[in-house]
Amino acid sequence: MQQTTNTILMIRPINFRRNEQTAVNNFYQKEADLQLAESENVKAQREFDAFVEKLRAVGVQVIVISDTDDYDTPDSIFPNNWISFHQNGTVGLYPMFAENRRHERREDVLERLEEEGFHIETIVDYTSAEEEGVFLEGTGSLLLDRENKIAYCALSARADEELFIEFCEDFEYTPVIFTAYQTVDNERKVIYHTNVMMCLAETFSVICLDAIDDKSERKNVVKHLKESGKEVIDITEEQINNFAGNMLQVRGNDDKRYLIMSQAAYDSLTPSQIKTFKKHCEILSSSLETIEACGGGSARCMMAEVFLPKK
Repeated sequence: MQQTTNTILMIRPINFRRNEQTAVNNFYQKEADLQLAESENVKAQREFDAFVEKLRAVGVQVIVISDTDDYDTPDSIFPNNWISFHQNGTVGLYPMFAENRRHERREDVLERLEEEGFHIETIVDYTSAEEEGVFLEGTGSLLLDRENKIAYCALSARADEELFIEFCEDFEYTPVIFTAYQTVDNERKVIYHTNVMMCLAETFSVICLDAIDDKSERKNVVKHLKESGKEVIDITEEQINNFAGNMLQVRGNDDKRYLIMSQAAYDSLTPSQIKTFKKHCEILSSSLETIEACGGGSARCMMAEVFLPKK
């Protein structure tokens, strides 16, 4: 099993704005002036296009599919929450917390991947859990150590424990469960997605250990990371507020590894952290200011990794 891929799926936004339905528990979204909604979308498109260009320039295969006008889908730019792709040809489809995000799931996305020469063997569909008000938002909620078959999950309104365990049984992963918190107005509140406070790469992991308030949970996470041979790179809560947890390692030309992040994330890193990352791989960053402020997500959320086999 490979931990990294050189092919990613990205959805180009056409109606991007701050999603009021996700703002209830995504504290990284900023208040937006509704009159600026159109320029928000234009700015987001500009950031998206520049990001794709940078990825392609280093040899990452980026499959770009445009959002459609069929529904109001302000968060379509974050496809990793509704779909995941696996090396055995399986596709996972996930239940989404926000009702307007459920319309992001599109069959034509799978058709396009098949047109690109990828083989889809089976679809494991968890979306009926929405009827029970139970959610598990793809690789936003699940962090997959694909090589060691370990799945990490910070429980939240968007990551249900029972459904996570069901996923682990279906995909044969060992579950590592914890709860992660952030301070909002002097109160400890649950972090909505695991992938804003944690990133898994081949030889290292990035994690805000201070976000895991329960000491035994924290110990257990570190134990699993270390036992699977990953260097643990600790980041601060201030750094996760700048999306330094929302990174993804991908492969470019000649299988060269890159750690992808936003400019804000890069700017929040210390010189010693940068040095540590560079021991493992190159860093590629791109400005995603509008997408981060209005969407409350960053570089990693925008990329759905394609691990499907070729036909």
